[in-house]
Amino acid sequence: MVSYPPIPQSSHEPIISEITSKITSEITSQSTPQLTNFPERHIGPDSQEIQQMLEVLGLETLDSLIDHTVPPGIRLQKKLKLPPAQSEYSALNKLKQIAAKNQVCRSYIGTGYYDCITPPVIQRNILENPGWYTAYTPYQPEIAQGRLEALLNFQTMIIDLTGLEIANASLLDEATAAAEAMSLSYGVCKNQAHAYFVSDNCHPQTIEVLKTRAQPLGIEIIIGDHRQDFTQGIFGAVLQYPATDGTIYDYRAFIEKAHAQGALVTVVADPLSLTLLTPPGELGADIAVGSTQRFGIPLGFGGPHAAYFATKEQYKRQVPGRIVGVSKDAHGHPALRLALQTREQHIRREKATSNICTAQVLLAVMASMYAVYHGGDGIKNIACNIHQLTVILAAGLKRLGYRISSEYFFDTLRVELATQSITPILQACQERKINLRVFDPTSVGISLDETTTPEDLIDLWQIFALTDDLPFTIEELTSDSRSHLLLERTSSYLTHPVFNRYHSETELLRYLHQLETKDLSLTTSMIPLGSCTMKLNATAEMIPVSWEEFAKIHPFAPVSQTRGYQILFQQLESWLAEITGFAGISLQPNAGSQGEYTGLLVIRQYHHSRGEGHRNICLIPESAHGTNPASAVMCGMKVIPVACDAVGNIDLDDLQTKAAKHSHQLAALMVTYPSTHGVFEEGIQEICALVHHHGGQVYMDGANMNAQVGICRPGDIGADVCHLNLHKTFCIPHGGGGPGMGPIGVAQHLVPFLPGHPVIPSGDTQIGAVAAAPWGSASILVISWMYITMMGSEGLTQATKVAILNANYIAHRLKSYYPVLYKGKNDFVAHECILDLRGVKKSAHIEVDDIAKRLIDYGFHAPTVSWPVAGTMMVEPTESESRAELDRFCEALIAIRGEISAIESGQMDLQDNLLKNAPHTAHSLIAGAWSHGYSREQAAYPAPWTREYKFWPSVGRVDSAFGDRHFVCACLPMDAYQ
Repeated sequence: MVSYPPIPQSSHEPIISEITSKITSEITSQSTPQLTNFPERHIGPDSQEIQQMLEVLGLETLDSLIDHTVPPGIRLQKKLKLPPAQSEYSALNKLKQIAAKNQVCRSYIGTGYYDCITPPVIQRNILENPGWYTAYTPYQPEIAQGRLEALLNFQTMIIDLTGLEIANASLLDEATAAAEAMSLSYGVCKNQAHAYFVSDNCHPQTIEVLKTRAQPLGIEIIIGDHRQDFTQGIFGAVLQYPATDGTIYDYRAFIEKAHAQGALVTVVADPLSLTLLTPPGELGADIAVGSTQRFGIPLGFGGPHAAYFATKEQYKRQVPGRIVGVSKDAHGHPALRLALQTREQHIRREKATSNICTAQVLLAVMASMYAVYHGGDGIKNIACNIHQLTVILAAGLKRLGYRISSEYFFDTLRVELATQSITPILQACQERKINLRVFDPTSVGISLDETTTPEDLIDLWQIFALTDDLPFTIEELTSDSRSHLLLERTSSYLTHPVFNRYHSETELLRYLHQLETKDLSLTTSMIPLGSCTMKLNATAEMIPVSWEEFAKIHPFAPVSQTRGYQILFQQLESWLAEITGFAGISLQPNAGSQGEYTGLLVIRQYHHSRGEGHRNICLIPESAHGTNPASAVMCGMKVIPVACDAVGNIDLDDLQTKAAKHSHQLAALMVTYPSTHGVFEEGIQEICALVHHHGGQVYMDGANMNAQVGICRPGDIGADVCHLNLHKTFCIPHGGGGPGMGPIGVAQHLVPFLPGHPVIPSGDTQIGAVAAAPWGSASILVISWMYITMMGSEGLTQATKVAILNANYIAHRLKSYYPVLYKGKNDFVAHECILDLRGVKKSAHIEVDDIAKRLIDYGFHAPTVSWPVAGTMMVEPTESESRAELDRFCEALIAIRGEISAIESGQMDLQDNLLKNAPHTAHSLIAGAWSHGYSREQAAYPAPWTREYKFWPSVGRVDSAFGDRHFVCACLPMDAYQ
């Protein structure tokens, strides 16, 4: 195997452990007056409303509700040890002091991450706009047409740039996208091989993630030089384009050789370079992946960024993640929705080849709008300017006596130092606040980007000259600069009108607003999705994401320049450890699905360290999230389902039987708590003890952590690992389907096995990197830091109690109209409740989707439909919704039950009724004759509040089946929408 140098960290930099607690104490010891009580801003019902709601439930206090809901044996007997709650003003001041510890330097490190310019119109109107960042995954497409269109633009952009036939709606980061490409190749290749060739000129973090993902699946990773090492018997290969050292290679001969033995080839390509270079599809590649970070998305110390995945149409059913497709609505008009839903791991479960259930939607929207704003010519001009500056830089370095390792390059140079010592060069960089990439002691890398200016070139030359006096001028070099590109592109791209009509800020602003108004977000009404915790994403929490001190840091910047980030990580890890009762936290997993996978890898490594690598059985309740079995399979485990009893709890007899049967091979039990059915199971400690008795570990899915914080802790209950959805419990917004963060907490005996990364020191027993950046999507961790800081121990605990109160209030108000499917021992639910709608299917031929669509007419997003039980709705109101909003939602569902009664009694037709025809668009109500057996007014204004404010869906009910039969995942001609 060919070794490769680590991502640079010069020897004089302090390691993380040397960042002293003194800095932390200086910041935390300072205080400012409490100007507001943030928990009262965050929690919807006030004290009077809370008391009124408790009276409805027949209870006197919130504590009595918790006594009736949470088993006493797992109750936390003390307050969480967290810093006192701070006001918004105070918390922002403290975080600003922490941010000031970061040094914002000019970064030329590259390695897949580049500084860029976020157009202010995109920053203010997408990244910082709650109309975009508080929307949910577009499972109800009629009220998500805006972001679906933006994602369709993203897919079209990727298809055009890569020269391939289909693209998905983004993935988590470049390295995990490459790993997904490896998995797809492994699944579809027919040559029975188990080896995967990885070019040694791929980015180091990509190689590390590939090695991590390959190991539990028994895939052999062969790292080598694609020009020399081509081992027979591979199912696939991955190449970097341009290579990590900047070289542009012609991969066509390699691809032909790979295809000759039936292998698939993935090209990891920088999309900006593809405006000038022959696209991967034209080179013969089967798959192209990469990152769209440099399309206007800040560095953010590693994320979040939108990766892309493109391939041939023949693999459309194996593509990981989500694809936006074109279909039509009930009126025959074009409409968008998520296509090919049978690929979703929630349906495929243990047959899934990927556990990815989300995308980086908000970031993909930003990247697509960057392309819309600049257009094809504008992006090409940006790329040409970067390349020209790189050519001029190379010419100057050659004049200074340095050698450039490659003749053909786009934006990156590997500079050979020859006899020149690297030390004075790095010292000169430090003085000018510049970061280079260090390949080894004799060569450095320089990657230019959109922000680079001619003045920056002069600085770089002076660094390498070790003097301010240069023997040439930039004008001399500019006059004789020729292209150093190989395989220059001749095909067109971004020709669709959407990329050619919104180039002024006025036009783009109006386009963004037009799309935003097609989407229902938390700015419109509550989104009561079970298991998704759509709570308030406070503005104060969001503000620091855009601060330069967090946004403009390269993920591989020297640790000495990121003291602020290190303080933030240390504090957040300690707080999450206290909240969960665990000994160690890893912030690296950059999605909930990745947290699941990471937690199981940690368990797997623990067993291997004890000589028990044969333990590969994972017990999973039938009610579990679909990502659970998919994650287990990705870790090389065999899934054994465990039955649930009549009231929705894990069947203890079935669990005991299967744990005993597989005792020698038992690796883990995956359990969600409170249960997926919204109940605090009384036997959870017994369940954990049983698994431990048979040598297994307990993995707790943290999706329902919003019902635990301050009340009980996974570590105390008996769990060994738990992932936390920071985009659920800890207020990182869902962003229309991403970003997310899924850190894990582990018990003491598992701490040595937490993920490592090539940038930071690694122990021998650690699992490898699971994300491209050491701390995942680091820049959005400030949101959770702000939330915990402003809530404090008492605020967090009160939020949990009110979340449970709100769910029980809804269950109580609706139980006479819709049976509540599962309840706990004392007839209460946890933080969510399941409404059983199966009866109305029998009595009125009304499906759960009919009720979901009719809720749109009332101005609401539907709860989670048909999961975890078909024909039901799972409702989670969170703590952030006021009693007035809860009542409004209940009144909508009660009114809909009245509409169903009209069908049952024969007053309304079985097919032509308010529910079957929902949602009703303005166009359907205004245009043409009205032939329905109900009035336009009943359709449009079913409740008093809809007269005060009406959210109009832009399309009627979407025909998903039609879209799958006529699969289209790129922009239609504009006249299709006329």
